[in-house]
Amino acid sequence: MKNLLVFCFTLLVSGTAFAQNPPVKIVFDVTSSDKSVHESAIRHIKLMSDLYPSSEFEMVLYSGSLPMVLKDESTVSKDLEMLAARENVSFKVCEMTMKRHEKTIANLIPGVGIVPDGILEIIMKQKEGWGYIKESK
Repeated sequence: MKNLLVFCFTLLVSGTAFAQNPPVKIVFDVTSSDKSVHESAIRHIKLMSDLYPSSEFEMVLYSGSLPMVLKDESTVSKDLEMLAARENVSFKVCEMTMKRHEKTIANLIPGVGIVPDGILEIIMKQKEGWGYIKESK
């Protein structure tokens, strides 16, 4: 009986410890050309990466969101570049979207990476157990 009580107490304590700030992996899906969506997406990834520094966050951009990661068009370039320098945050833009708009890596904000297909990147992350957030209005 004593061993059972010790076991239950240990389970309770370890469960509480892990519940405080468990590491998570979250992929953010951004397709909107709306600058207010870009601003809120940056705000969300900044706040979450501040609160959960042992967690991983990736923002995948494609379709209308391309201007968000372009040096000459982004309204969030300074924050995005600062966040991209963090070890637990990454920004990935769809190569097919870039080709469609005739953009190259030279057009991107430093720290932004390229993936062959934005939708496939999100699906692969979900397959690996990543959580999913769709950024929209």
